[in-house]
Amino acid sequence: MLRIAVLVSGGGTNLQAIIDAIKSGAVTDAEISGVISSKHGAYALTRCSENGIPSKVVALKDYADKAARDEALVMAVQSFSPDLVVLAGFLTILPKRLIKLYPNKIINIHPSLIPSFCGDGFYGLKVHERVLERGVKVTGATVHFVDEGTDTGPILMQKAVEVLPGDTPESLQLRVMQEAEWKILPAVINAIAHGKVKEKNGAYYID
Repeated sequence: MLRIAVLVSGGGTNLQAIIDAIKSGAVTDAEISGVISSKHGAYALTRCSENGIPSKVVALKDYADKAARDEALVMAVQSFSPDLVVLAGFLTILPKRLIKLYPNKIINIHPSLIPSFCGDGFYGLKVHERVLERGVKVTGATVHFVDEGTDTGPILMQKAVEVLPGDTPESLQLRVMQEAEWKILPAVINAIAHGKVKEKNGAYYID
């Protein structure tokens, strides 16, 4: 059984997608061992309560400095004994120590087709705003392993989503979530749970 720790910062829609996929059987041999939020009052915590999932809050304002918060985050993750750490809308830079503790065991969902519209400053609606400003016709989402860079880890799965005339950042964000994020994140988790993620010549693929 793959134990998953999910890190969130807001509403937890991708967390809900994982919960639903496990309940429906789209993801098997996996369970959410715990959820960590970087914010008090995040709706993701309500989702945890409704589904009987243990949760913790590690918010910067609760600690003397970033170093203390980072250490608390590492300890919180370890407390759930995860085999896989999933960043599901987690808007906090991970401590390097955490990344080193879980090499190729941390994945992130990003709302664009990496390497487009990613890196520092590209998160949430900001991604979709830039997509529309640039006038691209196809966007999407990417699941990738996390390394010490920002959105630079090996790509595991991508799904394209058409940009439609009249799209707003909000409408595009919702469609990318519905058509891509909520599908490929559970799919990758299921592949990892069943040992289907393979590596060849430094690139990763799902067998």
